[in-house]
Amino acid sequence: MHQSPEAFQLAAVSYRSPDAPARFVEALRETGFGVLVDHPIPVDLVEDVYAEWLAFFDSPAKHRYPRDPERQDGYFSHAVSETAKGHSKRDLKEYFHIFPWGRYPGEVSGAARRYRDLAAVVAGELLGWIEDQTPADVRARFSMPLGAMIADSPSSLLRVLRYPPLTGGEEHGAVRAAAHEDINLITLLPASNQSGLQLLAGDGNWMDVPCDFGALVVNVGDMLQEASGGYFRSTTHRVVNPSGEAARMSRISLPLFLQPRPEVVLSERYTAGSYLAERLRELSGRGKEG
Repeated sequence: MHQSPEAFQLAAVSYRSPDAPARFVEALRETGFGVLVDHPIPVDLVEDVYAEWLAFFDSPAKHRYPRDPERQDGYFSHAVSETAKGHSKRDLKEYFHIFPWGRYPGEVSGAARRYRDLAAVVAGELLGWIEDQTPADVRARFSMPLGAMIADSPSSLLRVLRYPPLTGGEEHGAVRAAAHEDINLITLLPASNQSGLQLLAGDGNWMDVPCDFGALVVNVGDMLQEASGGYFRSTTHRVVNPSGEAARMSRISLPLFLQPRPEVVLSERYTAGSYLAERLRELSGRGKEG
């Protein structure tokens, strides 16, 4: 029986389980989020990326790659970080945008690129799960297979994201990531080195997303919501400020935003390109991507 979002508890699903596709897509349907364990992305690769990029963010080298305001690649300091739609305070974070065609720091190894390529393959498989588990009448809305929408997309984005330690001097009301939805098709995110990610449940309460290290978190973006006519919903989520010892530590995360090629038709109203352009205009160029 279809459960209400209020009754649904988000639990990790083993990627290797025979019923993984059904359970994973059920979680996406109920909460907008799914969590996978036993997946093919090596934990040691994620650890390597975390370690060397934490060192990169702690070095002056990051300033050699200032963000390009037009191309939106490179390093984004807190001073040019995002302000979520409906909020007035900038998120407490800094990050580096890696596009397939974009700049990549010479001070780090290619581990982040290897992670991106492997995660993109997994994403294609998960989109196949989603499509296979979607009712035929909803699936008929898709202009092409979901996995084909992201194939060779220049718009898919790996964000290497660092939330610095809290000092106590932060602006009142500022948080690591204010409540928002992602614009893209789906987002893949290996569990961070710290907890803090929460989703807004159907009953209006915030639910912690399981974050055991090695897990892979996947969430629905606005474009999949649009393409599915609302069958899958893009769920509001946030990253809350920690307390105690965790507040004195950096939090790092690696969201991969899977975005269709600009010409891909999402619905009668939008292509992926026109949808993204409209959303960015709504955000006055501040571009809350995830």
